[in-house]
Amino acid sequence: MVKRAASQVMECAAKGRGTPCSGPATRRCARCEAVSYCSVAHQVAHWVHHKQECERLEKQRRNADVLNEFPFTFSREATFQICEKQETRCSFLVKRHLHRVGMWMHECHCLASCASFDQLNKGWNLPSYLCPCSGPESPISEELHSWGDYYKWRCIPLDSPVALLLHWPLTVYHALQLVGITILNPEISDKLYIHYLGPEKELLQLAVFGELQALFPGVRVHIELVGPAIPVDRDGEKISISHYALCDNDECSCKLSGDDVILKTQTDTTSAVSLQLWQGFYHDRYSDIVKDKDSSPHLVIAPNAGIAAYTTWLPSIELMKKMNIPVVFTDYCEEACHLAARCIESVTGRSLGLPVQLNPFRQPIVVEDSALLLPCYSNCFLFGM
Repeated sequence: MVKRAASQVMECAAKGRGTPCSGPATRRCARCEAVSYCSVAHQVAHWVHHKQECERLEKQRRNADVLNEFPFTFSREATFQICEKQETRCSFLVKRHLHRVGMWMHECHCLASCASFDQLNKGWNLPSYLCPCSGPESPISEELHSWGDYYKWRCIPLDSPVALLLHWPLTVYHALQLVGITILNPEISDKLYIHYLGPEKELLQLAVFGELQALFPGVRVHIELVGPAIPVDRDGEKISISHYALCDNDECSCKLSGDDVILKTQTDTTSAVSLQLWQGFYHDRYSDIVKDKDSSPHLVIAPNAGIAAYTTWLPSIELMKKMNIPVVFTDYCEEACHLAARCIESVTGRSLGLPVQLNPFRQPIVVEDSALLLPCYSNCFLFGM
């Protein structure tokens, strides 16, 4: 069983519930080992709340090894070593010459404050053999169910870190599979229409969504990106992804077109993937989004939603209940999904249509300094209405 280093500084689970904390939270719950306290007094006082979750968190901790299972050559480095503070996200990227570079600069905390939506995010900053910079060698012949399946199909070696960015489009692909929409058994004819809620970091990595043209060949994919993180001056902007994100090789076939502009800020009717940006909350912007559309979305997806943490989700969930459209949420850990399920059930009056389950296309590098002493991953678990 992989455990966090005992020296890791955590926040007291009873913080803000009464008397001030007496020091660092170094005292773990002996049963679940998922939460820590600053003192015996705070642990005893918090038990009335923690006892409701302790057994559940213990079961989640026992499943930590399953969460850490990936086929990559760097899996131990990206999971156990980061959990144990032997590595960081920064050091992981530095070793691969990707630290503070292009789309990768937003994968660690050190440049988060200066991230800009205007920054160019067109390429992989990797040699061609390590990234999907052009179309697949063969079309999809069977559904992809794991990172191993995807890397084999795209002929990418398992030492390539591209999964750290590709988890966005691959999670969309997997969510569509779960609701019964695949290229092998399509219900989408020539167009796939998706509402994508709450984008943040992925706004600075939009070029990776070009991979959807490989996952859904011959289909025009249109995504409405809706959320408060979208800059006001970008509201309503339409973007076409003209081709795959580029590699670093000047002689590669991905450079043959002579066009190195991946994201075009105007609608291109021939583009395989198009996006439109909407600033604000889904329930506030829904009427604007569907006003001139001739169809309902095939899927609503909300990555890393944090439903239990934000009351602004409640009116959006009420709207989704009325829409009767497949809705898939993801979150960083199973506990967040459990709390979200309770919120959804209280609003809708019914159980989840899609039970909480592990996402095989979760980002294969742990989140640093998570709130629980459990491994957390971007897009780690899925569930839905």
